[in-house]
Amino acid sequence: MHCLWCNSQIIQEVNWENLFILAKPKNLCQPCEEELEVLHGERCRRCSRISEDEVCLDCKWWDEQASRDTITSNFSVFAYNEMMQDMIAKWKYRGDYHLGNAFKSYFTQSFHEAFSYLDKDAIAVPVPLSNERLLERGFNQAKMLADFLPIETKEVITRVHTEKQSKKTRRERIGTKNPFEITKSINKSVILVDDIYTTGTTLRHAGALLHEHGCRKVYAYTLIRG
Repeated sequence: MHCLWCNSQIIQEVNWENLFILAKPKNLCQPCEEELEVLHGERCRRCSRISEDEVCLDCKWWDEQASRDTITSNFSVFAYNEMMQDMIAKWKYRGDYHLGNAFKSYFTQSFHEAFSYLDKDAIAVPVPLSNERLLERGFNQAKMLADFLPIETKEVITRVHTEKQSKKTRRERIGTKNPFEITKSINKSVILVDDIYTTGTTLRHAGALLHEHGCRKVYAYTLIRG
């Protein structure tokens, strides 16, 4: 087994804990794994920002926009540090699909810890790419993450092609029109899955559409808190 990031050989350590139990193979070597920053400690219960406040200032602002706050909460696994920025660039923008598997064990384990209260029939809905962007990248990173989860995935939202979110300022992102359309109503709780939470605008646009079409509750689950 070789590390998906640096390609060095991964030698599984044998100890009393895994001597009699077949350990799951790792996709990252220990030095690369240690460069990722898992979010720990006190965080905003609404958006996962590291914060001593129960609800951060951003989320209080969203609360004041009553018609716009359509996400019950977001949970993110990693901070957007330098290592993660490099990995995302290679995975998402340079088309290294297989590298996404480096996040699988973290993403599934955190899901069990963070969403244990969910209805058993909850549905994972990946945030879509436009057809143009999907053709350009070759895969949707949010769909790959959603497929890691032990619940059903449904692609019921489509996206109108617009300028990349990463090229917009914070003000421009918050002010964007809803770029999504829905193809099928879901009368269940939904977890919107995406790779990164920045302003939360994209997720709230998708959440608004799901609520308008009968969805009970909309949560968000993202790999990274930007």
